[in-house]
Amino acid sequence: MNCVFCLTPVTPEVNWTYLFSKEPIAYICQECKAKLAFIEGNTCEVCGRTLNISQNTICIDCRKWEKDVKWQGILSKNQSLFSYNEYMKELIGRFKYRGDYRIAAGFVLFLPKEVAKYKVVVPIPLSAERLYERGFNQVEAILDYANISFVRCLKRQHGEKQSKKTRQQRLEAENIFSLVEKDKISSQNILLVDDIYTTGATLRHAAKLLKEAGANSVTSLTIAR
Repeated sequence: MNCVFCLTPVTPEVNWTYLFSKEPIAYICQECKAKLAFIEGNTCEVCGRTLNISQNTICIDCRKWEKDVKWQGILSKNQSLFSYNEYMKELIGRFKYRGDYRIAAGFVLFLPKEVAKYKVVVPIPLSAERLYERGFNQVEAILDYANISFVRCLKRQHGEKQSKKTRQQRLEAENIFSLVEKDKISSQNILLVDDIYTTGATLRHAAKLLKEAGANSVTSLTIAR
């Protein structure tokens, strides 16, 4: 068996837990795991970014979002698994842009248990053009490996890549999403899933549309922050 991140052989530790547990969907070597920057400790109650102990429980960015009547209470909470360090940038680059589909299985190993319990899961979609370029939706790949069912109730307009936009351009952009299958999200608690939380604009645009369509609440989960 090989590490899904670096492809080096992995020898699992054999103990009673290993002997009586299910075979994991993927293996990650200790060297790769050590390069992952887990988000821990004091974090913003809304977006999940790491805070200094002396800082408030809500970061400056989220306080700005919440002061704006248009966005107030739209996204209840985001949880991110890892900081977007150089190693995570490399992994997500291989995953999204070079078609290394199996990396999704490695991310699944770190998903919180019962993350989708009592929630309707909605992946952030790609535009038809971007989906054709990449061959698959990276968020749906993660959910498929995790055996988490989801609803495709958002449709995305094609436009410039978010990674090429400045922070201000992201914040000022018109909503790039439209809604389909409204009946599946009305009065439901929604969990949006995406790969990276940058400014929070993409998730909030999606959340706003879902809330306006009758969703009870919207939270989000991202791999990196």
